[in-house]
Formats: sequence, C-alpha cells, structure tokens
Amino acid sequence: MVGNNVAHSNKRTKRKFNVNLFSKKFYWVEQDCWISLKISAAGLRLINRIGLDAALKSAAGKGNLSIIDAL
Repeated sequence: MVGNNVAHSNKRTKRKFNVNLFSKKFYWVEQDCWISLKISAAGLRLINRIGLDAALKSAAGKGNLSIIDAL
C-alpha cells in the first residue's frame, strides 16, 4: 500500500506501508522435521494459541498455504 508522510509544514512525501512478515523456523512434531515459514505477527499468535499442526491444516483449508504436499 502506498501513502504519504505529512510533515508539520504539511509537505507530503510518498511512502510505502510494508507487510509485517517474519521468517521463522518451527519444529513440526507430527512430521518430525523443521519447517521455515514466512508468517505475520497475527499468524504467530495463532500458532501459539491453537498449535502448529492445526494452524497449517486451517491455512491449507482456506487456500493460504502455497505448499500443500507437506500435509
């Protein structure tokens, strides 16, 4: 998304609003392997709340997971 920085003098300059993503490694107990995910802060909270396996299954069900072969 693109927007403006507005200075105190009301001078406007272009800026970008970037996505809040992290590269994080998780240990997947059910498959006995490490996986790397590019995940948002909300996704991290979801994994902490319901667990990695349930979060991956719900993401695959919604079509948000690009590699479905791991499931």
